[in-house]
Amino acid sequence: MRKLALTVLSFILIFTLSAQTKTTPSTAKPKTATTITGRLVEIKTDSGTMIVKLYDSTPLHRDNFIKLVKEKFYDSLLFHRVIQNFMIQGGDPQSKDADSTAMLGSGEAPGELIPAEFRPDLYHKKGALAMARTENPEKASSNCQFYIVQGQPYANAQLNDMECKLRQNDPEFYFTDAERKTYNTIGGTPFLDQNYTVFGEVVKGLDVLDKIAAAEKDANDRPLIDIRMKMKMLN
Repeated sequence: MRKLALTVLSFILIFTLSAQTKTTPSTAKPKTATTITGRLVEIKTDSGTMIVKLYDSTPLHRDNFIKLVKEKFYDSLLFHRVIQNFMIQGGDPQSKDADSTAMLGSGEAPGELIPAEFRPDLYHKKGALAMARTENPEKASSNCQFYIVQGQPYANAQLNDMECKLRQNDPEFYFTDAERKTYNTIGGTPFLDQNYTVFGEVVKGLDVLDKIAAAEKDANDRPLIDIRMKMKMLN
């Protein structure tokens, strides 16, 4: 039986505009800022080079990614799924030698899924690095397929509506003022927060992200011209 493709659901939630103003529930736990230090990874692609920083606060995802990079697992794999104003996805080992008609997205590395590492202070801003997953109830991550958020800006009215919907699963969820400012300006995919594990961010090369996201693609969102990657640790 063909495995369910590891993916990031772009239409899992439908949001309506709201005229509500931002209120922080009195029962909400305060979010503490994360001091972002960590290992740096160079992702060289046919469209340019990005540098990503891995968060120390998500050690399971960090260590797994470092292991795969050091093993050269990602070298010559494709960004096999790109959706402008949403994200770019890669890391399927089946993409390395795939022909242009192959259906990609179900490949995995040896080993188990990675338990979710959700943190309220790590969110889906533009440039966020996160892991794809199947629709498993634990929301455990793929052990190799990842995505980088492009997204788009969202107005506060839209964020208010998303906030209400996300509270259905987490009553204490809310967007901080700093997160709202980020989503208002550089943008992202706020509706994915606390559903997929964010474990890093692009610190250089957002223009490369935009270039890859804008690539011509087929009906399965696969770029018509292969976009391959090669990774190495920088520290």
